[in-house]
Amino acid sequence: MRVLVVEDEERFAAGLRDGLEGEGFAVDVALDGVDGLWMARENVYDVIVLDIMLPRLNGYRVCRTLRGEGDWTPILMLTAKEGVWDEVEGLDTGADDYLTKPVSYAVLLARLRALLRREAHERPAVLAVGDLRLDPAARTVARAGRQIELTAREFAVLEFLMRRAGESVSKRTILGHVWGDDFEGDPNIVEVYVRRLRDKIDRPFGRDSLRTVRGHGYRMVPDDG
Repeated sequence: MRVLVVEDEERFAAGLRDGLEGEGFAVDVALDGVDGLWMARENVYDVIVLDIMLPRLNGYRVCRTLRGEGDWTPILMLTAKEGVWDEVEGLDTGADDYLTKPVSYAVLLARLRALLRREAHERPAVLAVGDLRLDPAARTVARAGRQIELTAREFAVLEFLMRRAGESVSKRTILGHVWGDDFEGDPNIVEVYVRRLRDKIDRPFGRDSLRTVRGHGYRMVPDDG
């Protein structure tokens, strides 16, 4: 999943980025409110981590502006300020959740996962395409009751495709969400990971669920054999 972190404390932002990338997220970072608002408008994110005390434009105004424009990307607000009224203001401007610094990374990660599955019909706790099952919280994948071992990047690619099952997803879109827009390597890396996934989730089971859409990208479809 793709995350935007809007946080002016550079070391804290870098720590969040490294931790989330280690969990398979693609992460963009903005160091002030104006840049954060611009990035949220220009890109599609699955969730936004938004500090309140930001240079140039505070988090309340960023959140209020996005909601006013009809952008309902889940927002988790962070603040060093303590007090019930700060939390109330954050939620009233349209934030979905709120954490006070210092933040437990484990709690933050759990909150992000909860936001990602809040709308059960679009973001179920366990993803399923045919008899293929992926549990984002437990970081497990299984098919026909057999566990499948994936690397963090393989897991991220599969999760992204399963969340968009039935849709034709371009290679560029996969690259942007899983590796990030600043990726400077060979864009054919997507093909490499799709091939690895097929070798793990399809071929050993005689299935064809991860399909190529010629000239465009890939599509996940149910295939129970």
